[in-house]
Amino acid sequence: MSPAPVIIAVDGRSGAGKTTLAVELAARLRVHHKVSLFHLEDIYPGWNGLAAGVERYVSTVLGPLSRGEAATWISWDWEKHYDGDPKVTLPAEIVIVEGVGAAAAEARPLLSAVIWAESPDDVRRTRALNRDGDTYEPYWDQWAAQEEEWLAGDDVPRHADVRVNNLADGSAVTDLLQLLPYLPPLAPVLAPELSARRGLTLRARRLDRLPDAPALFRSLYGGSANAVWLDSSNAAAAGFQPGGEDLTGKTAAGRSRFSIMADDGGTFGQAVTHRSGESLISTGSAAVRVNGPFFRWLDTVWGRRAVRAPEGYPGHFTLGWLGCLGYELKRETGGTDLPAPTPDAALIFAGRAVVLDHAEGTAWLLALEAPDAEAWLDAAAAAVEDAAQRQEETPPGGSTGVVLPAAPAFQSRDTGAEYREKIAAAQHEIAEGNTYEVCLTTTLSARVPADTLDPWSTYLALRRRNPAPFASFLRLGSVTVASTSPERFLKIASDGGMRAEPIKGTRRRAADPAEDAQLRTDLATSLKDRAENIMIVDLLRNDLSHFAAPGSVTVSRLCAIESYATVHQMVSTIDARLLPGSSRAEAVAACFPAGSMTGAPKISTMAILDQLEGEARGLYSGAIGYFSLNGATDLAVAIRTLVISADGNGTAELTLGVGGAITADSVPDEEYEEIRTKAYGVLSTLGAEFPDT
Repeated sequence: MSPAPVIIAVDGRSGAGKTTLAVELAARLRVHHKVSLFHLEDIYPGWNGLAAGVERYVSTVLGPLSRGEAATWISWDWEKHYDGDPKVTLPAEIVIVEGVGAAAAEARPLLSAVIWAESPDDVRRTRALNRDGDTYEPYWDQWAAQEEEWLAGDDVPRHADVRVNNLADGSAVTDLLQLLPYLPPLAPVLAPELSARRGLTLRARRLDRLPDAPALFRSLYGGSANAVWLDSSNAAAAGFQPGGEDLTGKTAAGRSRFSIMADDGGTFGQAVTHRSGESLISTGSAAVRVNGPFFRWLDTVWGRRAVRAPEGYPGHFTLGWLGCLGYELKRETGGTDLPAPTPDAALIFAGRAVVLDHAEGTAWLLALEAPDAEAWLDAAAAAVEDAAQRQEETPPGGSTGVVLPAAPAFQSRDTGAEYREKIAAAQHEIAEGNTYEVCLTTTLSARVPADTLDPWSTYLALRRRNPAPFASFLRLGSVTVASTSPERFLKIASDGGMRAEPIKGTRRRAADPAEDAQLRTDLATSLKDRAENIMIVDLLRNDLSHFAAPGSVTVSRLCAIESYATVHQMVSTIDARLLPGSSRAEAVAACFPAGSMTGAPKISTMAILDQLEGEARGLYSGAIGYFSLNGATDLAVAIRTLVISADGNGTAELTLGVGGAITADSVPDEEYEEIRTKAYGVLSTLGAEFPDT
């Protein structure tokens, strides 16, 4: 008797390529493991024997193997159409069972993982008949009817851990081996495969050219379904001139030095979306579902140094995960669970990327060593050269507005009167001692014909009108995020340095210099805004302290004023050092969501906000950024952010979240004016107005 094996079922309709897939998977796994393989076609009792075959398989094969015992079973003689010889299948470290019914309901409790293979109907029939010749053709319809009857009562695809669109091009097994280690029952036994994924080699090329960034992104990723551009769109405003004075020590410039662009293409490309406790990770032809908290999953894929930075490379991003985290991940950090229409998290894994260094005027091409790395590096270098030439020939510029057939008619979740009532309710909670600052938000939304609004040109107009150090463009399936965020949520450097830079306090910009200066002075001297900012600084000091080395938490900048294209902001900086050996994913979770978007104390105030706001915030007030293979992360707060969701029916929904901090001495009219100010940059770009009602 052997230890209980890991049992993987490969199921699917006839002709889906299950046998080839299982054989190839077994061959790849045998590099590190002892693998046993069982085919259900050897046990079905005839062409009408699907149900009886599944019963035999579970009782005589799967039952003993799951206990670590040898399975003795009666084969079927397809020529004599009768029971054949007894056979024995020995247990092994990994057992793969394949065939129609391998993951039937009665089998699933004994399985470690279920793979469902699927292919188009016409492809399946051709495959099956090519494999079995004339033998199968008279029985195809009979067998297919059994499959349909079985699946009508047992929805195996819905219960599958992994689904594979088996194209029979050799890619399916490679895709599977990227995803199977994510499944908790398989992770321990697939440790060799997982460690190989961490022992990666990073290739890099430095190009002494600074291309036109929009042209480069469009050239490389214009056709990608999933692509991310973390865009320091105010690099010029921050003072960067290629080859000029080194301004990296200045705070605003330090946040604006690098831009990153990537998609999920290539050998290592993956994408993950998380909703309400379930992560869906996809690569190529395969997708796997993993149940459990997002931050627990993140801890399994990020936080340990997997690559060395290239020599001379000044950036912190060395490939890895990029994308966004939604506010509703608060369910994992002390908040309640509210379902949102957008994903709770959406990330891509980039095995290759372009990093623009605005200080040195260079472009770095990064790629993990893979068969397709050299070709991609060559193609990316050519694209950089072409976009740099375009930069020289065409001066920067362009429209700061989007031309639409009609301006979107935004509606607010709260009328002006309702928002003021919620301010009063928040102040009542403060008076009762339940909180001392409430970051109250509302949502503006509009629906437009999808073919009238181009998300790409919309983002380009937004970045021209309101350049920001943490601007970003994310195309993640049916959801596009166009952000001009000025606020850093959390940075953790590869050496463990941590930094948060909350913004609390906002004034509009004015065209008249004297009035603009007065507005800036008014913000700098406002006791109310300073109080708001200091409360959040205190909250973030506490958040960082959970995983910080004792005595390392400091406030290096308090209530400084920074000016952007449409607003003045009050910003503080809190620094700390990560306690050695700490989980970096847990350190991020300890600070999430950003205290500047909740108020303080965080957990009790989030509960108050759920009652006052009444709806999920979605991606707004979550985070946007990267989780790098060297253990670094840099995340912005998702504010000044337009979310465009295509519904597949010819329309798109636009949503824009806005809000402000409410304290005991807040004046409702002033708070309402503040959210109008914050919405102006995005709404004016679209030619839209803040809704009056």
